[in-house]
Amino acid sequence: MESRRKPSWLKMEMPSGERFTEIKRTLRDHDLHTVCEEASCPNLGDCWSGRNGPGTATFMLMGDRCSRGCNFCDVATGGMDALDEEEPSNVADAVAEIGLDYVVLTSVDRDDLPDGGASHFAETIREIKRRDPSILVEALVPDFQGDPDDVRKIIDAGPDVFAHNVETVERRQFPVRDRRAGYEQSLDVLAQAAAEGDCYTKTSIMLGVGEHDHEVYQTLSDLKAVDVDIVTFGQYLQPSRSHLDVESYVHPQKFDTWRAVAEEELGFLYCASGPMVRSSFKAGEFFVDALVKEGKSIEDARAEARASAR
Repeated sequence: MESRRKPSWLKMEMPSGERFTEIKRTLRDHDLHTVCEEASCPNLGDCWSGRNGPGTATFMLMGDRCSRGCNFCDVATGGMDALDEEEPSNVADAVAEIGLDYVVLTSVDRDDLPDGGASHFAETIREIKRRDPSILVEALVPDFQGDPDDVRKIIDAGPDVFAHNVETVERRQFPVRDRRAGYEQSLDVLAQAAAEGDCYTKTSIMLGVGEHDHEVYQTLSDLKAVDVDIVTFGQYLQPSRSHLDVESYVHPQKFDTWRAVAEEELGFLYCASGPMVRSSFKAGEFFVDALVKEGKSIEDARAEARASAR
């Protein structure tokens, strides 16, 4: 299936622009990685160039090599390095230099570390907030093997958004994800964040990996049941011929349908849904930024979403 011709709606422009060059230089100066580059994100040029607003970059913590080998992901596996103790400070410095007001932090899986790197991740959040408490931080975290103490370390660091990706429907968890990941484990992580954290919760689902519509609906229902606030849908694109095949290219109209189901029927606060949407695509322009600026409490926002759902 890797030879299947991509439809016209999946064509993207090559990276360019002064903002793109500025962000790339700053990241190299501070020896930092982004998931934008490591995961071969198709939106890299658009986000970094800021064609529709301020540039956005998603910082990837704890190295550029992952302890897991998910079949959809282009991040290298194995050969783990020791943590860079200066990374939390370097990330915070880069955020200030670039001039971001909404920061997305993510990381590789580090199952080789006692706490999965949760303390390192949490310290990065705190370093950013120390410099400027007004900066909004989205923490897109791994599952930490479901350890509630490790998840709590992230919650206690005070992110504005706690994100963890369920990735796909329950039946397709493997072969899509590494066997150490799991549907129920991811739901538990999101449920803990929703129950214990003073933050919005968010997840992302890929389409085109062999899921059925009724399974997508069930996944949305399961996510809503654990009080996930925000969900994104995007088209899976095969990074290379050695990765998971694309089972289907989903039409933009279907993405519009899932957005309507999520927001209007099930009562999610916000749903970003489109072929080129990724979990952190244009994060600073999405709904959370507006909610926080309005001064609306999480409880009030959730109550309004429930009331407006069919």
